[in-house]
Amino acid sequence: MMHRRTFIAATLGSMAGATTVDAAEADQLPLHSGAALAFGTTISIAVRHADPETAQQGIAAALGEARRVDALMSLHQPPSQVFRLNRDKVLHGPDRHLLTVLEHARTLSRLTQGAFDVTVQPLWRAFDAARGVPPESERRRARRLVGWTQVQAGLDRVVLARPGMAITLNGLAQGYATDLALAALRRHGIRHALVDTGEYGALGRADGRPWRLGIRDPRHEDALAASVVLDGRCIATSGDYASAFTSDLRHHHIFDPASGDSPTELASVTVLAPTGLEADGLSTAFMVMGARRSHALAAHLQGVDLLTIGKDGARWKSSGFPAA
Repeated sequence: MMHRRTFIAATLGSMAGATTVDAAEADQLPLHSGAALAFGTTISIAVRHADPETAQQGIAAALGEARRVDALMSLHQPPSQVFRLNRDKVLHGPDRHLLTVLEHARTLSRLTQGAFDVTVQPLWRAFDAARGVPPESERRRARRLVGWTQVQAGLDRVVLARPGMAITLNGLAQGYATDLALAALRRHGIRHALVDTGEYGALGRADGRPWRLGIRDPRHEDALAASVVLDGRCIATSGDYASAFTSDLRHHHIFDPASGDSPTELASVTVLAPTGLEADGLSTAFMVMGARRSHALAAHLQGVDLLTIGKDGARWKSSGFPAA
């Protein structure tokens, strides 16, 4: 699970919030926006609010929360706690946000029977070093370092139990950043906003209508596979087209911990869930699990819906998926 940006095109002027939102109010409020660099891309926030100063304060606070998550969980920034953990195999005094995400990762690994696993980073390193498919011996070596139960996290320290292990939180961090950004906006009294960290979340409405998002076709960059009206949930997409190691998209940044290679069935998965953290992690896990298992599990998870698109083009929406 290397870093990937969620490939959903936002259409300003749509996304549903609470049922009590006054659509007319949203339509009359001026639009304010802000952006920053985080997660290797540009993140952005748009809000509607009567007071420009309050709007900009809320945007700055929300962007700051997202950037803090990136600073804590980046794979490549030496000060980050994830970088230091991967380098030293032990991290003393872990930040509470890191512990929250690690605990969610453990819960998700258990729920998906290991389909989600933050310790697949050695597999990504092997493929990246080979600039394609590494020799079988290297894949076996990397595969032996994968195992989510070997991450030991406590209030005082986090330990990677096996030498050579490494984690990636790129399948969770952007979703968690979305949650913190939304919370910051609420604290500033902002009722109408769209947050884009690579995963999406929103408050209220933009122009009297719900917020709408266009979901990218995994085989045609400029085409949409579907449109969705957000209904107060967050949304995340994972796809085989993001950071592929081979031109046929057979080998890419999402890894099946059981096989040590990329899953073969799905081209993309879009998930709506109550939080960004849930949506982000589940979209990665469902790519590994395949359509049938993913839809079966989602049916038992409160507030979770999904759209799966197979490499063969087959599309399957859950019954509660809020298509536009």
